[in-house]
Amino acid sequence: MSDKSEDYLEEAERFKEEAIKELERAEKEKNAILFRDACEKGWNAIIQATNALFLKKNLPLARSHWERRKRLEELERVDPIIADLGLVDRFSARDHHLHEQGFYEGILDPATVKTELKKVEMYINDIRNL
Repeated sequence: MSDKSEDYLEEAERFKEEAIKELERAEKEKNAILFRDACEKGWNAIIQATNALFLKKNLPLARSHWERRKRLEELERVDPIIADLGLVDRFSARDHHLHEQGFYEGILDPATVKTELKKVEMYINDIRNL
């Protein structure tokens, strides 16, 4: 693994950990803005982990979420391990739940965000283990 891909994975871990702390603080303070920020940190962890995957596969970094999704689709077509992991669907689900519903719409409950953050952790771990 290139040092740069490991840097992105470490960054993903930091964002995930900060998301967990932010969620706990948001719940304690009943602060809707902190709650949304926790969702966005979880989403950013997905972005960083996806960047690490692209570097591991010797692909250039994507410049947009759309480009990331397209590049993941391409990887799934040529790599059965990536296809078996369902990374495109998982990326898109976290985009929808954490980024759109959590951050922009602010409609997720704390239990759902906790579940989403566990899925973020699994995504990071799956990419680390490739």
